[in-house]
Amino acid sequence: MSWENRNFKLLLVEDNKLNQIVVKFSLKRFGYDIVTANNGIEAIEEFKKNEFDFILMDVMMPEMDGLEATKQIRQLENGHEIPIIALTADVITATANKCRDSGMTAHMSKPFEVEKLFEILESLNL
Repeated sequence: MSWENRNFKLLLVEDNKLNQIVVKFSLKRFGYDIVTANNGIEAIEEFKKNEFDFILMDVMMPEMDGLEATKQIRQLENGHEIPIIALTADVITATANKCRDSGMTAHMSKPFEVEKLFEILESLNL
């Protein structure tokens, strides 16, 4: 599938360094180019500077959470909606609904599983 052999450029927005390492380690072997932001504020700045194939966005972060960052990124887009996939340890249905309401494209729970990401990418036709 294209998500396994395509050199995607993605923005990883995650405040936990260990989680950053896990995601990077899991995806770099597929040739993905990963830019990291530690919070929503940094995510918006990276979004303004770079073009990404998709964003993995932690929901709960200091300074600016993933929900607010997603809303602001959606306001900056010029007709091309980038897939934003929520990463959260909270698996409650209400959280999934909040993610969707903020403009996130999909939702996956932590711990990060590369197979689950590939399922989501396939469902998004990436």
